[in-house]
Amino acid sequence: MPKVSIPAVRLHAPKIRTPRIQPPKLSRAPRNRPARSAKRNGRPEPNPELIAERGRLLEKFTVMQADLGGAFYEMAIRDHVKMDVLTRKAAELQRLDIELSEVEEALELERSQSTGTCAQCGTEYQPGARFCSSCGAELEDA
Repeated sequence: MPKVSIPAVRLHAPKIRTPRIQPPKLSRAPRNRPARSAKRNGRPEPNPELIAERGRLLEKFTVMQADLGGAFYEMAIRDHVKMDVLTRKAAELQRLDIELSEVEEALELERSQSTGTCAQCGTEYQPGARFCSSCGAELEDA
């Protein structure tokens, strides 16, 4: 058996922990209180109507996108592509995409305008703040 020499430099691979992937939590705001007054970690919850609208539009977008792809595939395998039909379906999909982006912008605007309160001292802070200006505590979800 041949003799194997020990290398002069040993390489050590860093220990990398794999991140835990958790499914999103889907919950509804209780019906007995207004959604805007509900607070979590000192921040108002997003408008549930906008979130529901975004979910509805995303679902419709996914279905329409699959329909457009399926229609093109069927036309292509039959060697009978009708561009006017595909263009009409693509235009509908584009209109829905614009509507979806408007809802996303409204949600983002709502998130950026919301202020919260420090869990330590109760002082209000501005969006984007990482530390409380009064007590210096690190702010959650900032």
